[in-house]
Amino acid sequence: MPLLEVCVDTIEKLRAAQQGGAQRFELCSRLDLDGLSPTDELLDEALEASKLPLYVMVRPRPGNFVHDDEEFRRMLREVDELRGMHVPGVVFGLLTRHHKIDVDRTRELVLAARPMQVTFHRAFDHAHDPLKSLDALIELKIERVLSSGGLADAWSGREKLRELVQHAAGRIGVVPAGNVRADHARELLESTLARELHSSTWFRMEPVAAES
Repeated sequence: MPLLEVCVDTIEKLRAAQQGGAQRFELCSRLDLDGLSPTDELLDEALEASKLPLYVMVRPRPGNFVHDDEEFRRMLREVDELRGMHVPGVVFGLLTRHHKIDVDRTRELVLAARPMQVTFHRAFDHAHDPLKSLDALIELKIERVLSSGGLADAWSGREKLRELVQHAAGRIGVVPAGNVRADHARELLESTLARELHSSTWFRMEPVAAES
């Protein structure tokens, strides 16, 4: 069965998604700003309420994904705190001003995060040369990356997503993200060959036919 990860920014949404078909949560604040680190209060409530694995966003501000030294130190502190809370996973993404994966800082965060799993968020779609960027994340041993294939939404980017999935060859999970909806979820999985979906809505996932 494919897996549906649902992004939530309130406890009410978490509880509804838990009943509605989610199999994993990404917790953040301010989905209207594409997600920021959750508040301490929201995190505490979510850890108490969730019966599903909870991956927590580490993003100190809205806007681009080029972070200065102080922002990076804050991200390190958040990752360290989350590891101490035994959170299953964290979600972050850092780029250089030249639109490449910030390999050095990402490596430092990944090492700080272990044994938590790591998801690189849709900062990936703002990086140049997606295949080289994917190779960089594979080298860093990141578990999964969220992507819309570089387009406005995952459905529009499904051909590029398939290319990324095939290039990854199981070395990293490529997770379609961006306006994913129930009415095209099955076809999106079939066309991209992905095994997971990421959405801010929740729905029941159906089995996907294996490709012959």
